[in-house]
Amino acid sequence: MSRRLVNNALRLLALETGTVHKEPGGKVRVCLVYPNEYPIAMSSLGFQGVYAMLNKRSDVFCERAFLPTAQDMAEHERTGVGLFSLESQTPLASFDIIAFSVSFENDFPNVLRVLGLAGIPFRSDARDTEHPLVVLGGVCAFSNPEPLAEFFDVVFVGEAEEMLQEFMDVFLASDAQHHAREDLLGKAKDIEGVYVPAFYELEYAPDGHISQRRAIRGAPERVKRRFVSDIAAQPLVPLIITPEAEFSSMLLAEAMRGCPWNCNFCLAGHVYNPPRIKPGEALCEEVARAASTGLKVGLIGPSLSDYPYREMVLGQEGVSFSITSLRASPKSAELAALLKGHRSISIAPEAGSERLRRAINKKITRQDILETSQRLLEGGLKSLRLYFMLGLPGEEAKDVEAIVELVREVRSASKAGKIALTLSVFVPKPHTPFQWQPMLEASEVRKRIKLVQDGLRGHGGVSVSAESPRLALLQGFLAQGDRRVSQALELMVAGGSWERAAKAAGLDPAWYISREKPLEEPRPWDFIDSGIESEALWKRSEESLSALR
Repeated sequence: MSRRLVNNALRLLALETGTVHKEPGGKVRVCLVYPNEYPIAMSSLGFQGVYAMLNKRSDVFCERAFLPTAQDMAEHERTGVGLFSLESQTPLASFDIIAFSVSFENDFPNVLRVLGLAGIPFRSDARDTEHPLVVLGGVCAFSNPEPLAEFFDVVFVGEAEEMLQEFMDVFLASDAQHHAREDLLGKAKDIEGVYVPAFYELEYAPDGHISQRRAIRGAPERVKRRFVSDIAAQPLVPLIITPEAEFSSMLLAEAMRGCPWNCNFCLAGHVYNPPRIKPGEALCEEVARAASTGLKVGLIGPSLSDYPYREMVLGQEGVSFSITSLRASPKSAELAALLKGHRSISIAPEAGSERLRRAINKKITRQDILETSQRLLEGGLKSLRLYFMLGLPGEEAKDVEAIVELVREVRSASKAGKIALTLSVFVPKPHTPFQWQPMLEASEVRKRIKLVQDGLRGHGGVSVSAESPRLALLQGFLAQGDRRVSQALELMVAGGSWERAAKAAGLDPAWYISREKPLEEPRPWDFIDSGIESEALWKRSEESLSALR
């Protein structure tokens, strides 16, 4: 064991409050893994919530592991020390279950890096009963898990609160700790929302499309996404406070899940639907508990301007709140006024022109954006963050120029505070109306980024940052990927660029991300019943984009 690695783990633990320490004897041993570094993981409400849920069980012993930092990764490789859990420094290979929580496609290669550091074979069919069961949860598990399917024994299609306890009961009843792996998987497939990738066989046509998908061993043809109907009944409550988290100065509390606006590009707005609202009394209780720590309370929800109990919650005395993003509307400006001393707020117009906002179903007007921005800045805000997306379907040069014009108008309307403009790149996400749309080439995205940067150069108090087009294309490749992408992921981890890895695996990235797909082409995620059929999504896309053609 490397003293440096152990000391680093002990340092992180010493900074935490709320860490759970249990004796492992007689319990199912679970290591919950976030495939990114510690500060990012510990700012994830879902990750913290699952840790709390599992450790509430007397028959479960749950610890955590993370992707090591670059320095620690080098130390693991230098010393040959395998990856171990944070709490007890137990090797991951010694656990009964390794449970990954994956929220971002670009973390897919990190899943393999973690398994490799733990000395666990990547592919499920290369593991035997001596290895831990490897399971997948998080939003990527119920948007499109197929690029990762070859690596996982079990995938949770839906929200963890709804099925995790059922699965743990089946695990215990199946005696999986004593190597009855086939018995476990056979029973797990009967839990609604549980997907066992090994129970499905795929064939591909010469042109690359999926020609057939067969369910075997009695598995369902489609897996229904599970969701929690009452988010107050089983709230995701973080146990651990640490100054090392990305949001180190606050505790998070969920006000809403799912979004009523359903923008055509937005994954969260579709896979987390239907919208669910936590009652005001229940949220006030959570906020009061969080505030008792003396930390700021961060409210979580996709459209907090529409939360009906916002005044009740924000009106609590002695609580300092943080809200990261608001919708451009008069309600948002009123809500921001309740946030005493709030220094930074984000709004996301997404597109600069009215016509493109209509096409993406972003129901806000230029006047909404200008009035909300002015009220926020004049209200004493230090920084207003504006989020726009480049490469949206139907986008033309005039739409990019409209971003510059709109930001100039916002700056002219108020000289107070600073404006931080962030440019992201459109990625076609599964289960959305735009899932069939192509992405722009990186060179074209760079031109559009430069157009915005040049147009705003010299405007005082305005800064511009942009997402890497190359990393956005990787995200698109993984979001649109099928099981064959697993080969590219293995090669990525071995070294080299993702583009070279894809080509070495015999895959053409452009086939996945640079062409418009027809409705009749099978999509890798079609086996997931997300609650809305492809035909309905296609119709919405066609209706939205018809005015642009």
